[in-house]
Amino acid sequence: MPSNPVYLGVIGVGGVGNAFLHQLAKLPAPPSLILLARSSQTLLSPAPAYSPAIPAADWQTASATPSLTKSGALTPAEIVSYLSSAPGRSVLVDNTSDPALASAYPQFLKAGISIVTPNKKGFSSDLSLWKDIFTSAATGNALIYHESTVGAGLPVISTLRDLVATGDEVTRIEGVFSGTLSFLFNTFAPVSGASSAKWSDVVSQAKDLGYTEPDPRDDLNGMDVARKLTILARIAGLEVQSPNSFPIESLIPAELASLPSTAEGVKEFMARLPDFDGQIAAVKEQAEKEGKVVRYVGSIDVAAKQVTVGLQKFNKDSAIAGLKGSDNIISFYTKRYGGNPLIIQGGGAGGEVTAMGVLSDLIKVLERL
Repeated sequence: MPSNPVYLGVIGVGGVGNAFLHQLAKLPAPPSLILLARSSQTLLSPAPAYSPAIPAADWQTASATPSLTKSGALTPAEIVSYLSSAPGRSVLVDNTSDPALASAYPQFLKAGISIVTPNKKGFSSDLSLWKDIFTSAATGNALIYHESTVGAGLPVISTLRDLVATGDEVTRIEGVFSGTLSFLFNTFAPVSGASSAKWSDVVSQAKDLGYTEPDPRDDLNGMDVARKLTILARIAGLEVQSPNSFPIESLIPAELASLPSTAEGVKEFMARLPDFDGQIAAVKEQAEKEGKVVRYVGSIDVAAKQVTVGLQKFNKDSAIAGLKGSDNIISFYTKRYGGNPLIIQGGGAGGEVTAMGVLSDLIKVLERL
């Protein structure tokens, strides 16, 4: 751990953010938490002393203490100014999925503020932002870690970076990258073939269990998987312009895609989804006739510079077919590993495991600062 003081700003205290704060509090020597922001509120340690620190485990009660400064929402520029004035190195932990904050990462990095985040938006939007982020990190002598942008707490990005850094030739990456879609297809089309559940019922079940986004179309459109594939493809050396620059197979019936993303729109989507059960049932039945199962996967053919996201059929004895629950599986095919890919498998979603990935990245940053 660093001998000089490190100051921490945390934005976002939802499911991941709250779990992160509880895990942070259990570190033997946590960095000094001086900024905590959520929606329209910000809690600050008063400058210039930047003391007292905000207690991570008890931040909700601490927000009522007079020794801490309360503020409305701060702009990225204001947060940069506050963190860069602290008497030591600063780290921003962005536990949101806010694209506006992600687009401001270069401002933080140029000011020497390191970043740790599960927010995919900065790394999977336009290629120019991706390049700006890493150029700015070098300029500001800051660190940027984003393991949890792919596979939650699974070591997917660090493994790929190690393969690339050591000179291995990555030829193909393939896998199930969405815990939600993994659950849906493992339930709807199990290897045993024993399920007679309707697709709409499985989607409804996943929504009730909290596996889907509040609007299931945010999972079914494939964009979350596409963002993860964009990140991995870029690390593997492909200059993917954006997640919209390659084919993404949406599982949303065309007739329902334009419904509003309001509570009423979601309600209507769920009510009308059974009308389209036959479409995906036909795909499942065709796979069964071939002795296979259907799964929603992402694949990167590095040599051909092709990225695809959508439904594929797999033999029942394949690793992808045999997934359970909401597990992810990512296979790296490389020159060194030959015909047997390096496989990473496990829980790829959930607040606790995502927060673990964020905290693990923070520990790496603290060791390097």
